[in-house]
This record gives sequence, structure tokens and C-alpha cells, in this order.
Amino acid sequence: MSLASEFKEFAMKGSVIDLAVGVVIGGAFGKIVASLVGDVIMPALSPILGSVNFTDLAVRIATNAAGKPVLLKYGAFLQTIFEFVVIAASIFIVIKAINRLKRPVPNTPPPAPARTESLLQEIRDLLAKR
Repeated sequence: MSLASEFKEFAMKGSVIDLAVGVVIGGAFGKIVASLVGDVIMPALSPILGSVNFTDLAVRIATNAAGKPVLLKYGAFLQTIFEFVVIAASIFIVIKAINRLKRPVPNTPPPAPARTESLLQEIRDLLAKR
């Protein structure tokens, strides 16, 4: 088997194509989530939280050879964690709402079995009586 045909077989496997579709859809969904958080949720939270921005928090460790301070910028890390928590909570709420919409209505009776299925059940019952 040549290298080209082996690569073609690998690239055309269903799992590789599914992964590629997942990456593209994930990238598009990432933009939706970023817009949801940046344009809808954060402006709604700003009156409650004020302008929370930890990125300026830092500790001076030393001074480099040029005389500039060397800073340990722990505020940027805290800001990233805060943004992650907001995004994770937002996604959780959206997924929870989607799952609630997908639940079946509890009072609806189950659908009647197909005609072929009921015939097979009758045949099974007749054979069991023998």
C-alpha cells in the first residue's frame, strides 16, 4: 500500500471527519459563548460587581539590569480565573435550559408499537405457549 493511499484511507475515516467537524463547530460556538459573556452577562453583572479588574495587581520581586521592576503579576491570573468562572456558569445555565426544553412531556403516553413489532410479539407469545 502506497503512502498516498494509506493517508487517503486515514483521512477519510469517519472519526477524523467527525473530529474536523467538531473543531469547526467548537470554534463557532466559542464565538457565541464569548459574545454571550462579553455582551450580555458582563454588562448585566457590572452594576453588581462594579468594574472588577484584577489585572493590575502585582508584587515587585526585584529589579532587572535596566532598572525596571520585575513583577509577579498574580492579578492577571486571578482575572483569568474570574472570567473562567463566569463563562463556565453561563454555559451551565444555557445547557441546563436546553436540557429542560428537550425533556419529554410527562403526561404523554408512549407511542404505540409499530405493526411489525406487534406481530412479532404475537408470534413470540404463540411460540411460548407451545
